[in-house]
Amino acid sequence: MRQWRKITVLRRQDMLYLLLAVALVVGGYLWLRASYRVAEEWPFTQEILLVILGIVATVLITALLLNKQTEVELEKEWSLKFTELKMTIYTSLLDLLEEVLAAGQISQRERLRLQFITHKLSLVAGANVLDEYQRFLDVFQRASADDAYSSSEVREVQEALAQLTTEIRRDLVGESDAEAGYSQEAVSARIMSNMRRQMGG
Repeated sequence: MRQWRKITVLRRQDMLYLLLAVALVVGGYLWLRASYRVAEEWPFTQEILLVILGIVATVLITALLLNKQTEVELEKEWSLKFTELKMTIYTSLLDLLEEVLAAGQISQRERLRLQFITHKLSLVAGANVLDEYQRFLDVFQRASADDAYSSSEVREVQEALAQLTTEIRRDLVGESDAEAGYSQEAVSARIMSNMRRQMGG
């Protein structure tokens, strides 16, 4: 919704700039045409007016192009920073889960860290990631109810984590995968296959 409002504001700004440009060009043309006829009696005056018209047109076009270029660069920079923030939070989650599963148990401090990462995810994660993360938490909480993990519980958590990783990948590089000709189903199947191979299943 916020992204839609941003696009709407940008389109309104573009329309405003366009209307101002049209008004300036039409008004300038009418003024210069009148001046051009009045200046017929004086030598070189018409040439000077044509030079002024060329300068005004050049400045106007340059200003519009620079404005559009700046807008595109700002959007690109924002998108890059947002993706970096997502990557940082996703990596923090995976690092924490690695520590927990390697230790075979979860401490109160690690539970607290997981809660804060959950809050951070709610700020940046895509809807598909949030849905899959909820399913992962259900599995993870059942497995960690006694603060320790059996081998079967670790496997369940790993499978749920692999599904979550698939959604995280889609959120980060899904468009790149699609452009490269990789379907989401193929990527998901590869991730699950790698996970089961590592688990020996």
